[in-house]
Amino acid sequence: MPVTTAPEDAVVVRGLVKRYGRGAPAAVDGLDLTAARGRVTAVLGPNGAGKTTTVECCEGLRSPDAGSVRVLGLDPVRDARTLRPRVGVMLQDGGLPSTVPSAEALRHVAAMYARPRPVEELTERLGLGSFARTQVRRLSGGQRQRLALAAALVGRPEVVFLDEPSAGMDPQARLAVWDLVRELRDSGATVLVTTHQMAEAEALADHVVVVDHGRALVAGSLTQVLGPEEGERVRVTLRGPDGAPPDLPRLAPGLADTLRGAGIPVAVTPTHDGLELASPADPRLLHLVTGWAVDADVVLTSLGTGRRTLEDVFLDLTGRSLR
Repeated sequence: MPVTTAPEDAVVVRGLVKRYGRGAPAAVDGLDLTAARGRVTAVLGPNGAGKTTTVECCEGLRSPDAGSVRVLGLDPVRDARTLRPRVGVMLQDGGLPSTVPSAEALRHVAAMYARPRPVEELTERLGLGSFARTQVRRLSGGQRQRLALAAALVGRPEVVFLDEPSAGMDPQARLAVWDLVRELRDSGATVLVTTHQMAEAEALADHVVVVDHGRALVAGSLTQVLGPEEGERVRVTLRGPDGAPPDLPRLAPGLADTLRGAGIPVAVTPTHDGLELASPADPRLLHLVTGWAVDADVVLTSLGTGRRTLEDVFLDLTGRSLR
């Protein structure tokens, strides 16, 4: 999909291609992406979709095979020395020395910057004090994530890349991390987050990019990606008589005809687990949908009102198959 850039874009990726080995399929295949200054951009996609490779190219950890990447107007590989002090990076594995105490590791990272953020403040905000003397290798997954986030932020970066920032965290730690991310955005920093947690993306993102097979499938604000909320939406979930997923695209027109025949004008759209009715709720719906399900030889598992979620969009775009 074509990318439109603006002067306020801090990260611009155009036609990015990356392969691992000659003749290998492209891990990233012509991907376009932008991240605006002072905004949170969430990059979503299944395992193996190309998210991490894309971000590693933005961080200067990998060189593109084709296309271009610019961060703050600079090439992350060629201009690494100039760019590095202006960027914060939180890797999936933390990237921290494993045999030193966590507090010492954070102080070491802070010492690399001319004007670091106070270590004490980050220690308090992220609850690092309780494991300050514990070696990094002995930390729990959530503790390592909190330490890695502190290391990414201690240099007061203009652009921050966060890979699964709240993975493995308990609810209290997750909320603390979200608050920090929002503060970063409000201070003018650019935050690019990769996450599998749809709730995290909905809570934080100003801009969402869904990636699969190395390409960006859709990009925009949450409102643009989710679509307009025009009136009430009724959601019907279904399964086949044998428990298998039914052929939803084939079933949608039949349900629409049944409802229109009863005087309920409605658009019926297949979703990842059922059908969505863009129509005001009607007291006859349960009776009509139940009767239609019997005639169509499918099992109605639920019917209720609700808005379209980011998980709905994600599954509709990328499918339900395991990767």
